[in-house]
Amino acid sequence: MKALQESVLALSGGVGGAKLALGLADVLPQGQLHVMANTGDDFRHLGLHISPDIDTLLYTLSGKANEVLGWGLAGETWSVMDALERLRGDTWFRLGDNDLATHLWRTAQIEEGASLLQITDTLARQLGIHSHIHPMCEERVSTIVHSEGRNLPFQHYFVREQCKPAVTGFSFEGIAQASPNPNVMALLADEAFSAIVVCPSNPFVSVDPILQIPQMWTTLRDCAAPLVLVSPIVGGIALKGPAAKMMSELGVPVTALGVAQHYCDLYPDLLDYFVIDESDATLAPEIASLGVEVAIAPTIMNNLGDKQRLAQCVLGLVG
Repeated sequence: MKALQESVLALSGGVGGAKLALGLADVLPQGQLHVMANTGDDFRHLGLHISPDIDTLLYTLSGKANEVLGWGLAGETWSVMDALERLRGDTWFRLGDNDLATHLWRTAQIEEGASLLQITDTLARQLGIHSHIHPMCEERVSTIVHSEGRNLPFQHYFVREQCKPAVTGFSFEGIAQASPNPNVMALLADEAFSAIVVCPSNPFVSVDPILQIPQMWTTLRDCAAPLVLVSPIVGGIALKGPAAKMMSELGVPVTALGVAQHYCDLYPDLLDYFVIDESDATLAPEIASLGVEVAIAPTIMNNLGDKQRLAQCVLGLVG
């Protein structure tokens, strides 16, 4: 008996992906959403283990996200950062007081021998989240941005240097030794999912790290569940993050078609459906020529209703 037959697996990075994840969580039966989160952004800062994309998902799905900043917790205070600044400490990566509690607790748990998988599950339950958040792997994988003769850890590129350096490529340190999350792999083997959704996240630094874990993308390709990808590029711009800038610097067309070509070139036969915004409808024939079924829908998510409607559209594609 397939007890989880209505379950959906979503692949997500941070803010943009978390928006659709929230919509999916709201329209699916309680507990039926599984989100595999990028951990290539994870790093050590001030002696703490920081998991930016996992925390964005945790805070978003628990209703505690800071909607104004787009990251961190709502109602945050900054006493520790202010004090650290007076000490001329390292404050380029801003951590609010309540957010720091998450990182302190996670780091202590890791030092006591708990796995990131166990820690993330516990945090989700403590925050009252019924959906399941799965780190992409247990091993450490670090996204490196190659830029102008330099190799920058992702958060140094993204936050410290505010995405200003021109990008020439990416690599994922440790990925060859990583294994995909065993809980997700077991669910895939059991055919537990009715659909797989790639949320509108940065293709290069949010989704590629997940897919390029050994055996990951081929397992998704070969499973029975159809895979739907929502384009993160709308009308030639990225609604969140530096994806459009990266595409331009890499010589990739800054369009939904450029996104589709990226996935079709790297991961043949992975995509079943590709969802583009209404403003990009004229690109549908070219995308379809890549062997992907194209769906056109409003993909800009300004409020909860938008998130839910897009989630319903995505799920409607797979029946």
